[in-house]
Amino acid sequence: MGLVMAKKKAKRIRIQLVRSVIGRLPAQRKTVKALGLRKMNSTVEQEMNPVIMGMVNTVSHLVKVEEIK
Repeated sequence: MGLVMAKKKAKRIRIQLVRSVIGRLPAQRKTVKALGLRKMNSTVEQEMNPVIMGMVNTVSHLVKVEEIK
């Protein structure tokens, strides 16, 4: 008999770039690019995990985040 682990459905968040990366630090520009955002008002959906939340926290002044239900 094997152990069956219930897989939790990961929460997802929608991230939208609402401020420009012009004049921002190179690290912030790379973080925005790593999140998958390119142009102003572009939106991506990501799974909520500590890595993504840390990236969002780094550029929180540039993005808008909402949880997807």
